[in-house]
Amino acid sequence: MNTEFSFIILTFNEEQHLPRLLNSIKGLKAAVFILDSGSTDNTLQIAETYGAIVQQHVFINHPKQWHFALNNFAVQTPWIIGLDADQIVTPELFTHLQNFKSKDYETINGIYFNRKNIFKGKWIKYGGYYPKYLLKMFRANIGYSDLNENMDHRFIVPGKTVIWKEGHIIEENLKENDIEFWIAKHNKYSTLVAHEEFERLQTIKQSATSPSLFGDPNQKIAYLKNIWWKMPLYIRPFLYFFYRYFIKLGFLDGKTGFIFHYLQGFWFRLVIDIKISELKKKAHPFN
Repeated sequence: MNTEFSFIILTFNEEQHLPRLLNSIKGLKAAVFILDSGSTDNTLQIAETYGAIVQQHVFINHPKQWHFALNNFAVQTPWIIGLDADQIVTPELFTHLQNFKSKDYETINGIYFNRKNIFKGKWIKYGGYYPKYLLKMFRANIGYSDLNENMDHRFIVPGKTVIWKEGHIIEENLKENDIEFWIAKHNKYSTLVAHEEFERLQTIKQSATSPSLFGDPNQKIAYLKNIWWKMPLYIRPFLYFFYRYFIKLGFLDGKTGFIFHYLQGFWFRLVIDIKISELKKKAHPFN
């Protein structure tokens, strides 16, 4: 049994994705913990077949679900790797993990993996989507879930981190090949983000990460989000799409890339702004 790290995975009706992920990591012989939020398909049977330890918990949002997972599984290893069910570990990253020794990372608390995002079978390489470094591996009892987010789940660690640029996690949600699923999913996400940003305007929520343009990937994201929150509603979706599609060369992703960058970079952001305006109007109906 792997004594260096364990995997934690969140699931909800992931019979399409879970075998793919578990097959990509089974050779690492690491403990697998799965937190399920009420699957009605074969997810739980698949998890049992692979020998995973499963708990169930009602889903509120991703950050809270990760918080529950990190605090309720009896992880025995010094490191944890948190993955989404629609991700897989590439052979190159597998080799990196196979050779991982805690003693080589004594001063490090977190490790960023490089992600490739696949949409409708195409790797979204441009528009600022690659390289994309996500904090996925961290010391147990040190890394935690950022509860200041409603939708984007982000792990945080104090202290030093490193980036593994070689090897990738591949993220491909096969359900999103059905555009109705994508739109319905992101409509729900837009409500979560709108409420989060409205709460930030009221200073109910504060960033858990110190923003820095020259810091680690999480700090850079926090820096850019601070700029985004100060930009005028309705204008910023146009500017963001222009930045992604033209300045960051999103047009090189072809027709499928246009669909992705338009929907994720413009439509989704515009719906959020509309919902923020509605929240403001409800809070101050006579303004």
